Amino acid sequence: MAPLPIVLPKPLFEGTPEPPNVPDLEKPSGRLRPPFLAPAGTTNVARGKDVSSSDSDPVLGTLEMITDGNKAGTDGTFVQLKEGVQSVTIDLESKCTIYAILVWHYLKEARAYADVVVQVADDPDFITNVRTLFNNDRTNAAGQGIGKDLRYVETAEGKLIDAKGVEARYVRLTSNGSDKTATNHYIEVEVFGQPVK
Repeated sequence: MAPLPIVLPKPLFEGTPEPPNVPDLEKPSGRLRPPFLAPAGTTNVARGKDVSSSDSDPVLGTLEMITDGNKAGTDGTFVQLKEGVQSVTIDLESKCTIYAILVWHYLKEARAYADVVVQVADDPDFITNVRTLFNNDRTNAAGQGIGKDLRYVETAEGKLIDAKGVEARYVRLTSNGSDKTATNHYIEVEVFGQPVK
């Protein structure tokens, strides 16, 4: 086992961010996340992989930016999808054993995105062997079931989701705007795993 090779972007908050006023919000730990251990040789298997979306014509940016490795979070480095429930799907090109998924939605202010659902499946239409790894949708607004996970504040650390070694080819992330805007944003998604042999 070895720590995941995570490289964090530079924090962009200026001053003390105002915490979002939303229910079921995760309390900040006040310290850095401890290293996440996975089998040696685990890498970001999503880097450079194809991304599709429920919004095929983003307001800002291109879908390729979600897996391009640029996590700066500054203008011109993130994708903005339209309002309402939207999703992005990453094709890992082959089945992989996935240990963690790390997502950055937005870095320039403290935001809490709504109805965040992270799922994996064996097919691009998410019909075969669908598993939900994270779900903070308390009202089933995204249509993927009611979740029990907490909403969280976006930071430069990103949100790390323990995938517990699940095997899948496709990763889908859903959101429904945030407390600050009805649109949806993605800076980067990293999927840490190894191809299934």
